[in-house]
Amino acid sequence: MQAEAPLPITVSFVTRRRCSKPSCNGSAVATLTYVYADSTAVLGPLATYAEPHCYDLCSMHSERMTAPLGWEIVRITPDPDALKPSSDDLEALANAVREAARPRYEPGTPLPTEVPPGSIETGRKGHLRMLTSVDSIEPERLPDYDD
Repeated sequence: MQAEAPLPITVSFVTRRRCSKPSCNGSAVATLTYVYADSTAVLGPLATYAEPHCYDLCSMHSERMTAPLGWEIVRITPDPDALKPSSDDLEALANAVREAARPRYEPGTPLPTEVPPGSIETGRKGHLRMLTSVDSIEPERLPDYDD
């Protein structure tokens, strides 16, 4: 009797970003960044990626955010309609798919793996090739191809 092979175990983690405030367990909805040179705190929508110099805040902490004395707060609130995909976005996506599906080379032109007419391969290193024009090689050094 053969032992059955163990089934592979797949573990996936979906991490949600938490508020940067200590002891707050809320989900992050906004990102706070300080611009020290301008004494400005910028509070905007949640950044795509967590970065070390930015602070993610929950809705409660982002609403109650105050800046240090002498600092200015800039609150960036995007238009909710602007965040939805538009017909321009869908058209750009369709064009990108069409471009990716288009052949890279015109029919009748030599593929990059072919040696262009009038030249020969004189050297190779890995995937790189050195091509030389047939006109620049002395006739006695040309390879002899008999059909």
